[in-house]
Amino acid sequence: MAFPPQSETIVSNLFFMVVGLTILVYILRGTGILSFMPGGVIWFLMLLAIATGILFFVEKSRRF
Repeated sequence: MAFPPQSETIVSNLFFMVVGLTILVYILRGTGILSFMPGGVIWFLMLLAIATGILFFVEKSRRF
């Protein structure tokens, strides 16, 4: 059984944590619990999720 490379697991964990945090903040801000948070934070988290998603895709598509 082959295990994925260590860098791939780190990037995948980072990607899913950023996506989860983005969804959590978005939902809590929408319900009014985090209404004091500026919209720029949501944009930053979304861009960070896109960037880590691209990094995850690059690491996943490497052949070695």
